[in-house]
Amino acid sequence: MSDLVWIGVDLGTQSIRALAVDAHGRTLAATSRPLTGSHDGNRHEQDPAAWWNLTADALAELTVSLRSKQIGGIATCATSGTVLLTGPDGSYRSPGLMYDDSRAGPLAAIAQDAGSDLWSRLGYRMQPAWALPKLLWWLQEGELGGGARLAHQPDVVTAGLVGHPVASDSSHALKTGYDLIDDRWPAGILDRVGIDPAVLPDVVRPGTVLGEVCAEASARTGLPVGTPVYAGMTDGCAAQLAAGALGVGEWNSVLGTTLALKGVSKSLPHDPTGAVYSHRAPHGDYWLPGGASSTGAGAIRALFPDADLDALTAAAAKVRDVPLCYPLVGQGERFPFVATEARGFYRAGPLVATGDPAELFAAVCTGVAHIERLSFALLAEAGADVGGPVTLTGGAARNEWWNQLRCDVLGVPVRLPENPEPALGMAVLAAGAHSGDIPGAARDLVRLRRTLEPDLTRHEALTPAYRAFVAELAERGWLDHRIVVREG
Repeated sequence: MSDLVWIGVDLGTQSIRALAVDAHGRTLAATSRPLTGSHDGNRHEQDPAAWWNLTADALAELTVSLRSKQIGGIATCATSGTVLLTGPDGSYRSPGLMYDDSRAGPLAAIAQDAGSDLWSRLGYRMQPAWALPKLLWWLQEGELGGGARLAHQPDVVTAGLVGHPVASDSSHALKTGYDLIDDRWPAGILDRVGIDPAVLPDVVRPGTVLGEVCAEASARTGLPVGTPVYAGMTDGCAAQLAAGALGVGEWNSVLGTTLALKGVSKSLPHDPTGAVYSHRAPHGDYWLPGGASSTGAGAIRALFPDADLDALTAAAAKVRDVPLCYPLVGQGERFPFVATEARGFYRAGPLVATGDPAELFAAVCTGVAHIERLSFALLAEAGADVGGPVTLTGGAARNEWWNQLRCDVLGVPVRLPENPEPALGMAVLAAGAHSGDIPGAARDLVRLRRTLEPDLTRHEALTPAYRAFVAELAERGWLDHRIVVREG
């Protein structure tokens, strides 16, 4: 394995990224291609042909640098809940309906009611943009006849690589209603909503060999014929693998436009609010619980579109009396609580860019840190293991002052990996599937940039503001008051 190269592909919303690393996680080559889509109200579509063609182009460029290297395998991640319809031969019959396409929103209640017992056991509720409501929308539109098949976004790429339709992975199938407890499609639920199981793909665990690169794909991409193609995971899970957060109680906190947490737990957490949902881990009998907030660094972009962020950070570091802030730009929160009516606030009023910019910047950054701490409290309340180290990734992890603030608010050490992109997570998955030791592959391929230790004196000093923040959320009716009692 020491001489093998591992390739990961990340099908993002705006681009496709391909990455090749050696057995020590050193990047040998990386390429990307831009993706475009169409938006129309609550509809968001992309052309599935572009997913394959642009991935093939990116791989063709990538492999030019790898001619003398032996490639061990390739895996692909994509956005969760993005689906399309194909024919039995894999031909595309619909556009790709993206992860945030909510045209089927009214049908989410039907999907929820039909499988409420199972969804409750799995610890989540059907959401408007999930894939099962989209399948019901296609049924309503009369699109499921004539041998139509549902496919998930990465299936387009893996089918292109092996030359025929392939199974989906259970990670991408979660939002289509796949039963992760019994590892099967829930026949009774499908019958209640009128879905023929023949429409749905076979499903395998992440890391399963789907096939080998065929001659046609080899000519198109430069990958050698016979290269193993492994079933991948969603981009959120891929980022967790890239962060190396694969031990029980370890967590990856991704702070980009929004804040998302994902960790490893021995048991399946149960959150009655539906804010937390869990994937099955690609290793052992573990679960990957987590959630995604609607808040995050997107508030910085919205409130300070043209600011010098380095100067703003330096000024914010000097602010001592930081006002309470919930850094939500739009309306509605989904994690660490579900509140459709939630709106951002600053001091006692709405979240707007008025007053001292440094004070507002400090308040937004501190508000995100408070949400992060509250998220871990809610995850623990749901039964997740939260005792391990935390890894910080995402674009905002480039701000060292913010990293230390988050570390101090949490009161635990945090790790900063060198290359946390999802494509690396797929290289880790391919290497771990090959060796039979995915955590071991993560230890070999994930390289840490730095570890931060919390200032525990500052942690204690910051805690009263955190408690006031939690109490304010309860006062607004967004958060269960029992949480306030425990957190206070």
